[in-house]
Amino acid sequence: MKNIGEFLQSPKGMRDILPEEERSHAEIIRVAREIAEWYGFQAIITPHLEKTELFEASLGESTDIIEKQMYSFSTKGGDALTLRPEGTAPVMRAYLEHGMHTYPQPVKLFYSGAFFRHENPQAGRMREFYQVGLEMIGDPEPINDAMVIRLFALIIRELGVPLTIALNSIGDQECRPAYRKDLVAYYRRHANRLCTDCKRRLKINPLRLLDCKEEACRAIRGKAPKIVDRLCEACQRHFNEVREFLDAVHVPYEIDHFLVRGLDYYTRTVFESFAVLPEEQLAHFAIASGGRYDDLAKTMRSSRAVPAVGGALGVNRVAEFMRSYGKGDRPSLITKEAPEVFVVQLGQTAKKKLLHWIEELRHADIPIAHVFSRDSLKAQLKLADRMGTPWAMIVGQKEALDETAIIRDMRSGEQEVVPLNKLVFSLKGKIKKK
Repeated sequence: MKNIGEFLQSPKGMRDILPEEERSHAEIIRVAREIAEWYGFQAIITPHLEKTELFEASLGESTDIIEKQMYSFSTKGGDALTLRPEGTAPVMRAYLEHGMHTYPQPVKLFYSGAFFRHENPQAGRMREFYQVGLEMIGDPEPINDAMVIRLFALIIRELGVPLTIALNSIGDQECRPAYRKDLVAYYRRHANRLCTDCKRRLKINPLRLLDCKEEACRAIRGKAPKIVDRLCEACQRHFNEVREFLDAVHVPYEIDHFLVRGLDYYTRTVFESFAVLPEEQLAHFAIASGGRYDDLAKTMRSSRAVPAVGGALGVNRVAEFMRSYGKGDRPSLITKEAPEVFVVQLGQTAKKKLLHWIEELRHADIPIAHVFSRDSLKAQLKLADRMGTPWAMIVGQKEALDETAIIRDMRSGEQEVVPLNKLVFSLKGKIKKK
């Protein structure tokens, strides 16, 4: 018989979060939620258990999660269920199941909770772990990719964590097959030097070759063909626009030609955010990651493709950093209120200008609403009216160049032009008088 003390230990890879540590977890989730809600995201809670086939269909048969990391079992009634190993597939399942395509697009969803993977426990990586996630579903525009990346950067920075961002595009079904063919041809010339896992990946999932952590395999990949050199025109244009939007709001990033992510549902944009640590040996401390997944809905037998982009932040990893290095100072946060101002944009130049100014409005505690995927003035004003927003802030090409904005009273239709450096003062005055 086992020592009774063994029954008083948590399972391997799972541990108790004691009160002093829980406060860090709660702070991280609070910061993420407040920023997400201010930017128009709504919270969703999905079950801890999902049908096993959901992940088998969406994540890819050759991924590590499917092959060896899922906690799966059969119920007494014969149902095959799995403890969720990640959050994106359940959120997309909920989107499709509940007909969220009828909502105004994109549908912006925020989630937090526990996830489970049977992997080797190590620092910052447990079998039960916590994440916060952001998903923007139903819109293909590259500004959504940039928005998700920026929001994770804002969350991480406001928690006092210095970061760097790795960015790449992995193309789509139009251009990726040709790249896969070139990649396989290159690696076959070095097949005898590959690790056991990579020899298998060469046959079933060649893109994962670029993600191998074995030193010998990393040396081989140095001269491997780069997918950004083989993107089709549409994917190249999408990637360029994502970068332009990130540049417009001064989100620093580096192109990582070997960044592919470990799940099959990704298309086009992929990213990872890393904490910048003082110890050189811990330089690669990933704390957030994600990308675009336009093909995910089809793997769930959806009758139509659903464009989407999102990502997740590792709460455990950020908490570990905050405990070890201090969280630093960050600006005060606000709670999302009913929007007072609907931000209307007309054209790319205006979008880039407003990506900066909506963050200024957040720090000024001015609740706003916006839909950057719509370019029509009429459509945006109609949505503002539908939401009951009392004021509209309109920025077109001329206003963006002139550093001005048009403030429109949605009740009377009266308008005035306001310099951007006086925008916050003017809006606060109007809201106060309401």
